[in-house]
Amino acid sequence: MNYLNINDNKLAPVVTELNQLLAEYNVYYQKLRSFHWNVLGKNFFDLHNKFEELYNDAKVKVDETAERILTLRYHPVSKFGEYLKMAEIKEISAMITDTEMVDEILKDHQIILKQMKSVIAKADTAGDEGTIDMIGAYIGELEKSSWMLDAWNKNTEDQLKKANLGKAS
Repeated sequence: MNYLNINDNKLAPVVTELNQLLAEYNVYYQKLRSFHWNVLGKNFFDLHNKFEELYNDAKVKVDETAERILTLRYHPVSKFGEYLKMAEIKEISAMITDTEMVDEILKDHQIILKQMKSVIAKADTAGDEGTIDMIGAYIGELEKSSWMLDAWNKNTEDQLKKANLGKAS
């Protein structure tokens, strides 16, 4: 029974994009775990906790994305080797600085956000409101996390100098 009232031919491209998102999220999740375990320095407590928060969120997104694919009556890709082949996000060594870790996560966010927009475009074409709703919420959450990480990564002194340039003496 087609309880979705959406043509299967229209859903196939949505599922392809969701599987791509699933691959991105799985590699991103493991990268966050690695960074969580290996972060060092004065920012250890902040980033150790933040990376844990991010990977717990990613774990939920992985599950919900896979379950959305199942809801659409398809099967999610479920082999890590396939994720590594499919994903634009790549594994890297965690033997980098804390700021490099944050830069890397922000690059991953760009990739994930781009993929989410691709999912929404295909879902819109298919009339798949459920996927649009789910991914739309994800976009807002990831944009906020990106803003916070970007703010953390800023050099406060540079920001103050820029702000003071605009003031009259």
